[in-house]
Amino acid sequence: MNKIFRISCTLPLLFSILLMTTISACSDFKTASDAPNSTDKNGEVSTAENRKTTQDDAESETRREQLDDDIRAREQRNNMGGDPQERTEGDLASEVRSKLEANIPGGKLTVAAENDQVTVSGVVKTQEQLDKIKPLAMEIKGVKTVMVKAVVKP
Repeated sequence: MNKIFRISCTLPLLFSILLMTTISACSDFKTASDAPNSTDKNGEVSTAENRKTTQDDAESETRREQLDDDIRAREQRNNMGGDPQERTEGDLASEVRSKLEANIPGGKLTVAAENDQVTVSGVVKTQEQLDKIKPLAMEIKGVKTVMVKAVVKP
């Protein structure tokens, strides 16, 4: 009986450690595999010839719906668990990245969040796409300011 009690107490602890490790390992929020690895690299995108991006998938209507559903699900979980306006930096960055991926086809963007400020850098194809970044990011609950470091490269 004592052994069962120790195992039942240890499993949630191990699961929590695994979950936190997984979350911390996923700190790069990019809309494409060849988007910059950091928001410090303004407009620099790798040009590996054989790299397959997920951008075609992101341009499909089904993918857009999935991304919007993911954002809604995160918001619902957050609303149930605390202040609806408070988001972790990882959730903010991930939600903004999803929003941009769904609405800016062909964009190669990286998103970073610090407190309630979001920084977006990378490359988009048109000025219209560049102009959409800030309003789209501001649609995410918890985002107060958006710094756009992205550039247009057709």
